[in-house]
Amino acid sequence: MLRPCQTSSVVSIVESRRIALIVSPWYPVPPTGYGGIELVAYNLARELTAQGHKVTVLGRQGSHGPFETVALAPESWQKDLGNQNGIPRHNLFLYRSYETVRRRSFDVIHDHSGLMGILVASQARLQAPVAATLHGALTEAEGDFLRAVARQVNLVAISHAQQATVAGVEWRAVVHNAIDPNQYRPITNVAEKDDYLIELARINPDKGQHIAIEVAKRLKRRLVLAGKVDPEAQDYFEERIKPNLNGQVVWRENVKGKEKAQLLAKARALIFPIQWEEPFGMAMVEAMVSGTPVIAFRHGAAAELVEPGVTGFLADDVEGMLDAFERLDEIDLKRCAEVAAERFGPARMAEGYMNVYERAIEQAQYSEPPLS
Repeated sequence: MLRPCQTSSVVSIVESRRIALIVSPWYPVPPTGYGGIELVAYNLARELTAQGHKVTVLGRQGSHGPFETVALAPESWQKDLGNQNGIPRHNLFLYRSYETVRRRSFDVIHDHSGLMGILVASQARLQAPVAATLHGALTEAEGDFLRAVARQVNLVAISHAQQATVAGVEWRAVVHNAIDPNQYRPITNVAEKDDYLIELARINPDKGQHIAIEVAKRLKRRLVLAGKVDPEAQDYFEERIKPNLNGQVVWRENVKGKEKAQLLAKARALIFPIQWEEPFGMAMVEAMVSGTPVIAFRHGAAAELVEPGVTGFLADDVEGMLDAFERLDEIDLKRCAEVAAERFGPARMAEGYMNVYERAIEQAQYSEPPLS
């Protein structure tokens, strides 16, 4: 029987482990644009490799890095994401992935592919233990599934807020996602910043862009809305966002790379008026690492990520956001960037996962061997 691993537990780390990361058939590792899970996997694989571990990434064609990559899905499959071919494509990717790890020798397998990957892992009877990270929001039905398989797979959450949405699941740990601070150029002198606010998120009512617009108007500040319009949110964009695009409010549909880093670093604050229990919120981390404080609603993982008075402020309503803006001068922007880089850098994430791996390997040694 496996026991949950606490995030504070530190176990002895073997000098070098053979680690397989099963990622996704949809985007390469690292992604060239969209692909948050793939970027997290890349940062983890690169950091583990730098620490001396032998890492193999199983993913889509075009993946690359200072580690071994195994392409199990062609680039052409990306067009099937979201259509009737998507599920069988994903299933074939998982079949190929688990056949690959079955034939080869690994100390641990780390699955990032979602619930179907966890199902396959729970029935695969591999020699090596499997850890699996859940990267999205969880429903009650998904919680029922996770409770059923938690003895076969070492489940990892990306936040305590995500954990709290499903009761009774035997989680092994919480490990926050990481970004590479070297990809950002923090501006920590207020005099070098512009006077605009930014919200970096998909255009969707759950992200609350209409509230960000209200905040900007009441503060008489410019606002940059950076993000694609979700297909199901087209009416929301047409009715509540587009009529406000008037110069004070501007929309940048697809920002990435240096452009995104510059937009974040030059902003006076990132506004995050989230309307749902978001399990993480990478945009908040990206802003804080850029020396840009976050003003966020107190939903989901925001209270875990934002340190009030250090990296931003939490609010319960629009009035609270307005009050928080008036307190931005209390924040030391250099410390904001440094604290975020330390808390959400690849080394911290790799440490958390290595603790999960070592505990899983140790416990697997005392379990019954899998059937051949």
